[in-house]
Amino acid sequence: MSIDINAVADTLVQARKTRTPVERLVPAGTPTSIEDAMRIQQEVMRRRVAKGDRIVGFKLGNIAKAMQSKFGVDQPDFGYLYDSHFRYERHRLSHEEFIAPYVELEPAFVLKEDLGGAHVTVADVISATDYVVPSLEIIDSSVKDWKIGIFETLADGASVGAVLLSSQPRRLTELNLSDMAGEIRFNGEVVASGNTNAVFGNPVSAIAWLCRRVATFGVTFKKGDVILPGSCLAAVEMVPGTQVVGSFAGWEIAFDYV
Repeated sequence: MSIDINAVADTLVQARKTRTPVERLVPAGTPTSIEDAMRIQQEVMRRRVAKGDRIVGFKLGNIAKAMQSKFGVDQPDFGYLYDSHFRYERHRLSHEEFIAPYVELEPAFVLKEDLGGAHVTVADVISATDYVVPSLEIIDSSVKDWKIGIFETLADGASVGAVLLSSQPRRLTELNLSDMAGEIRFNGEVVASGNTNAVFGNPVSAIAWLCRRVATFGVTFKKGDVILPGSCLAAVEMVPGTQVVGSFAGWEIAFDYV
């Protein structure tokens, strides 16, 4: 039984548009593959771009064991970031924008050079990075109750809901990303904590891995792109009426969830 790429793309577009999750993307027992999932993701991408959305980066997700355990996905996912994903720090986000959102913390990389290909090294990532900022990613699934595997999350664009970037850039030389503690606070209370070394040992290495992995699908990154390397902690379910703060030792980003 082959997968109807256009039909699944229709389902995902409608789920996001109406904020209504679906029970499943394909009938039970249908053989699935990562290649099929990426064909679906890229079909949705083509539709979004045709309607005026703009690709502004890429994300790696579920790279940390804490995230894989949280959602039962045993390997990393990845997907496009669009300009419509981005929100503003210190502003309000409404629960009506999402289906079943969780929030996670990660350092976001902004590129000063193009980057990509099957042979990217850590040195290439360092050379291509302009600066890093704290970011909060809101992940959200089109599949009801987050009953996902790698096929579902990849087809669904790696479950991106929204992204917020801090306005406090730092150079890589100012940071020790192999050992940087981070935490998320809800109304001043710590609800999750972790360390950037959970992100493939170092987020720089994670991005090198991502470049090599997505080269298979013809994906490379452009100057100015925002690259998310993955959360350093287990994502936290969002609760309306919460001030959400993510920080790496005082290097912070925040918003109000209403």
